[in-house]
Amino acid sequence: MRSRPIFASVILIGGLALLVISFGISISLGAADIDFRTVWSGIFQYDETLTTHQIIYELRLPRTLAAALVGASLAVSGAIMQGITRNPLASPSIMGISAGSAFMIAIALAFLPGTSYLGLMGMSFLGAGIAAAIVFGIGAFSKGGLTPVKLALAGTAVGAFLSSISSAIAIHYNVAQDMSFWYAGGVAGTQWISVQLMIPVAFISISLAMVLSRSITVLSLGDDVAKGLGQKTVLVKILGTLVVLLLTGAAVSVAGTIGFIGLVIPHITRFLVGMDYRWIIPCSAILGALLLVFADVGARMINAPYETPVGAITALIGVPFFLYLARNEGRGL
Repeated sequence: MRSRPIFASVILIGGLALLVISFGISISLGAADIDFRTVWSGIFQYDETLTTHQIIYELRLPRTLAAALVGASLAVSGAIMQGITRNPLASPSIMGISAGSAFMIAIALAFLPGTSYLGLMGMSFLGAGIAAAIVFGIGAFSKGGLTPVKLALAGTAVGAFLSSISSAIAIHYNVAQDMSFWYAGGVAGTQWISVQLMIPVAFISISLAMVLSRSITVLSLGDDVAKGLGQKTVLVKILGTLVVLLLTGAAVSVAGTIGFIGLVIPHITRFLVGMDYRWIIPCSAILGALLLVFADVGARMINAPYETPVGAITALIGVPFFLYLARNEGRGL
């Protein structure tokens, strides 16, 4: 499929406009509905004496920004993973990377109480790296080498294993209530410190992804083709994996284990804009941000005044999509 730069430009411009609208919707809806005029004044003319402005600035604005950042990060992570591994089933959740991040957060909560948020983010990065190393190690040493379904199966197994250990640690050391946030996945209660720490990580990582985008496009055609065109495939894979670990680790530290965004969004993006990662990466970021912002709005509205875990909403979209892909890829075993 050829790239479609004009169509991609429309998606970027239209997606950004829709993202601004989604911000207004997300900030206005909740237990206390707030009209758009108040939302505007609460953001740009903040008055700390007004309760509605406090709700907007302290609760809903960081929550909405976090949803956009996490959605963009997970979508870009999935796009890079699928590109460098040529595996259409690759995503941070299915490959066990999200579970690895949550596992190390459980370790920190149990054995390092009082760890700062920055420390938790660092542990999340470490867990993502450990899970990725285990999954790729299992896939590399399996009979027949790496195949898309084998990587997905290894990731699912490793993710389930790490999640079970995380649950055991959480129960034994009485941190289950703290860990329940990371298990369910969501951006409720997000504080400004989380957003402030994630913004530079996301910006630097996605910028590096854009620098690598041309090389990832070539790499997605196969290692032999990439080497024939002079690409340093090992270096591209290492840098791409580093970007994935940074984005996934930051996303999990903020919102927990939200699945399937990194699986679904890159496929939709490739269908819309073609195979050029110079367009896939920014378009995936926009579409991923839109999906999670609207999923968070749905989480508040489905069973109001109670909240549905955002991870459950994304799973409703992602599980059928994953089964469809697995069915098609399974024919290649």
